[in-house]
Amino acid sequence: MAEKVSDQVLDRLRDWGVEQVFAYAGDGINGLLAAWGRAEDRPRFIQARHEEMAAFEAVGYAKFSGRVGVCAATSGPGAIHLLNGLYDAKLDHVPVVAIVGQTNRSAMGGSYQQEVDLLSLYKDVASEYCEMVTVPEQLPNVLDRAMRTAYAKRTVTAVIIPADVQELDYEAPAHAFKMVPSSLGHPHYTPVPDEQDLQRAAEVLNAGEKVAILLGQGARRARPQVEQVAELLGAGVAKALLGKDVLPDTLPFVTGSIGLLGTRPSYELMRDCDTLLVIGSSFPYTQFLPEFGQARAVQIDIDPFMVGLRYPFEVNLVGDSAATLDRLVPLLEHKEDRAWRSTVEKNAARWWEVMERRAALEADPVNPEHVVHALDELLPENVMLSADSGSSANWYARHLRLRGDMRGSLSGTLATMGPGVPYAIGAKFAHPDRPAIAIVGDGAMQMNGLAELITAAKYYQDWDDPRLVVAVLNNRDLNQVSWEMRAMEGAPQFLPSQQIPDVPYARIAENFGLLGISVDKPDQVEAAWRRALAADRPCVVEFRTDPAVPPIPPHADWDQALATASSILHGDSDRAGMVKQGVKAKLQEFLPGNGRGKDADQKDDGQ
Repeated sequence: MAEKVSDQVLDRLRDWGVEQVFAYAGDGINGLLAAWGRAEDRPRFIQARHEEMAAFEAVGYAKFSGRVGVCAATSGPGAIHLLNGLYDAKLDHVPVVAIVGQTNRSAMGGSYQQEVDLLSLYKDVASEYCEMVTVPEQLPNVLDRAMRTAYAKRTVTAVIIPADVQELDYEAPAHAFKMVPSSLGHPHYTPVPDEQDLQRAAEVLNAGEKVAILLGQGARRARPQVEQVAELLGAGVAKALLGKDVLPDTLPFVTGSIGLLGTRPSYELMRDCDTLLVIGSSFPYTQFLPEFGQARAVQIDIDPFMVGLRYPFEVNLVGDSAATLDRLVPLLEHKEDRAWRSTVEKNAARWWEVMERRAALEADPVNPEHVVHALDELLPENVMLSADSGSSANWYARHLRLRGDMRGSLSGTLATMGPGVPYAIGAKFAHPDRPAIAIVGDGAMQMNGLAELITAAKYYQDWDDPRLVVAVLNNRDLNQVSWEMRAMEGAPQFLPSQQIPDVPYARIAENFGLLGISVDKPDQVEAAWRRALAADRPCVVEFRTDPAVPPIPPHADWDQALATASSILHGDSDRAGMVKQGVKAKLQEFLPGNGRGKDADQKDDGQ
């Protein structure tokens, strides 16, 4: 039987090393589905419950593997459903290729069923490369460029294939006029800055007395170099949330996350520094960076279109982080005065004491900070963590110290709800021999997570390590928005929009053949984590948490305090609880402490 275009699509994906495609069926890709049958499910078709989840799983796979994630969907509604996950990939600079069906060419322009102008629809999310295949000879070039562009630009690309084209006999491009042959492979290259720019950067950094470093995900492959630079400069290191796993949190000079979800010592690091080095980050919230004119600044980024953003940098270095730092280190001078470093380390150790105290506070029924804080010491050394958007991201950012080979991610720039569980599933397909943990709020779990438990139940027996733990913080409230309304709008909680149904998450998991654990007392928390991490299947742990525990910003200012007070005066539904918990939580910052957490004087040993 002659090879079809659809057969060639799968064959080409295999040649690119694609091992699975996250997808959902529909008649717009029937030709591809038939080809999958002929190809004996290679690359493997991973069936999500919804196209948006397929896209999120492709993003999770790409984030945790470093390889291109591939997703597929039918025409019309299927293609539309992919968009949120694809925008998540685009905004977080993650390589994902979308393969999308379309109505037959003969029906285009005829207002046919499920006909959507996909080239227009996708021209923003796949702005670097979006093409429709209209003849067989066009296919290899289009697919190769989509893969290569996704890798090279760390972005989303899209290939649209009409249903009738999928069924055509495949013909390779000929050695002829207006034919475009193609080849496989993504060449590896390591860009480095000009020597003159490196000299200028070194002059700025050597002149500084209080150096701060901000890391993003672009520095992930430069851990040894970053540690060396921090040691030479006596610098403190803060991390954007997407870079949380770049450097161990157990290093005494690492201050943790930065921003609204960040830590007090990171805020102090930026507030008091006189020099800033940003590596592989496009952290957008300039109010958490040093005051303009306070600090001289240097930026390192591999993308020339992303340098010079967010802050008035004096020197912009375009290049690979590791290779650039390798060339910068010989130009840096070792700072003998360690007073600044000592202050940074004391602030970081003090903060961990505050976190311990906040986690120990009583709440009704369980303090969510205690839930996540208790997990910290129990984390497997090779765990893959995902956090959903919402207050759960606060506790992930502040209470979990990533170290060794631990990996973690969330929806950074898009900050969309719902990727926590599908990210973890995608991570499991990237590394089926490693455990995964998703920390999600009950709103995100109801939005997306419940259905994807079915996906976990369908595939977990194929994973070498079957552990996928979903921790649901069940407080019956869209908690992050409630606190944003109080602190930013001075408005009370609006129950019709914020209050959500109480759902028996653990029992639902059991109905799907998974393990379910319910926790409603603080003394049950650690045992629940241990049981979940020892399970022989995915597990949902439902923690009934107190919505009145506030995700206090690292520098809760007077305006925010006044706004929150205004919400109380205007009749917030949880007035007593939020006052009590807010006062208790903030008080922990002012209690005496020795400024040395239990890990403050220990360097990370790689475990």
